[in-house]
Amino acid sequence: MPPETRLSPPTATNHSFRRRLTALLCATCLTAVAAPMVRAQSALLESVKQNPALAQSLCQQFRQLNAQGVSATSKASISSLASSRSLSPMDAEVLATYVIGLHCSTVF
Repeated sequence: MPPETRLSPPTATNHSFRRRLTALLCATCLTAVAAPMVRAQSALLESVKQNPALAQSLCQQFRQLNAQGVSATSKASISSLASSRSLSPMDAEVLATYVIGLHCSTVF
């Protein structure tokens, strides 16, 4: 008859291993979820780099908003940009911030 196999009681080493394994699993899941968003934002920003006329057009729109006392990064402005460019609100905010930072830093 084979010897009986016993489960060892939890130890600090087992607990530490489980915590690391859980952290690794969480990091893997977050990477899988975040990677497509990062690629989408990267493509969006690259399109502005390749098309300075688009950036200048956005700067002009932002200046017009500022002349009316509206911030280019206000919720209403971002919503308008998102709908006019078929973007998510997050992508529109990233786009506005990027364009303002690189092409029209005097815009608020």
